[in-house]
Amino acid sequence: MILCCGESLIDMLPRTSTGGEPAFAPVAGGAVFNTAIALGRLGAPAGYFGGLSSDLFGTLLAQALTDSQVDSAACPRSDRPTTLAFVTLVDGHARYAFYDENTAGRMLADSDLPCLGDDTTALFFGGISLVSEPCADTYAALCAQAGERVVMIDPNIRPGFIKDEARYRTRLAGMLARADIVKISDEDMHWLGTTPEALIAGGTALVLETRGAEGVLAVTARGRIEVPATRATVVDTVGAGDTFNAGMLAGLERDGLLTRAALRAADLE
Repeated sequence: MILCCGESLIDMLPRTSTGGEPAFAPVAGGAVFNTAIALGRLGAPAGYFGGLSSDLFGTLLAQALTDSQVDSAACPRSDRPTTLAFVTLVDGHARYAFYDENTAGRMLADSDLPCLGDDTTALFFGGISLVSEPCADTYAALCAQAGERVVMIDPNIRPGFIKDEARYRTRLAGMLARADIVKISDEDMHWLGTTPEALIAGGTALVLETRGAEGVLAVTARGRIEVPATRATVVDTVGAGDTFNAGMLAGLERDGLLTRAALRAADLE
C-alpha cells in the first residue's frame, strides 16, 4: 500500500450562484489527499493518514476516500474543525487563503502516528502539512520511521504560508535527505537553493522537475531524460501536481519499481 501522509481540507472554489451572485462551493481537497484519491482511482493500493474531523466537512472527506477505494483506517478522528482553503483563480492559476487554526489536521500529534505494517510499501509526503506545527513535526517523525520503504516528497512550497522559515527549512532538509523520490518545481528549487544534481548527490534516487508547459525533467544518478508536456487549454491548476504524483507512483508500483533497490537499479527508459 502507498500511504499518503498529509493534509486534507475543503477547497472553497469560486462559483456563480443561480442568482448570478459570486459564491464558493465546498470540494474535498488538499495536496496529499488529492494524491491519495488519484491513486485509488488509478487502481493502485492506496491509503491515507491525516487528522480527520467528525464535523460535516470531515464526513465529506472520509466519504470521498471511501468512494475512491482509499484505506483511511489509520486516520485519527476528532471534533476539531476541518481546514478550509478559499481559492481564487488568477489567469487560471490558483491562489489560496487558508483557515487552519486548531484544526483536526493541524493538531495531529506523535501519539496519533500509525504502526506501519509490512503491507505499507511506500510513503508520500508534501504540501502545507510540512509547514504547520505541530502536524509538520509529526509527519517528519513518521518519515524518520520509514525504514526500507520508499519515500516520495513533493514540497510544494508556499512561501506566504511559512511563519518560521528557519524551522521549516531544517525540517524539510531532513525529510529530503531521506527521500527516494522528489517531485519539485523550478520555483521550489529556487527557494531552496538546490538543483536536481544536488538532490541526487544527497541520496535521492529520482528527481522529477516539473516545468509547466515545458514538461518534466527526470534525473537519476545515471543521467537525465525530458518528457514533453501534452498541450492543453488551462482551465485551472487545482490538483494538477497532486495528480502527477499519483500517476508517477501508480506507474512505478505497476511496473514493480516501487522499492528502494529497484529505483536505484532502474535505467532511464
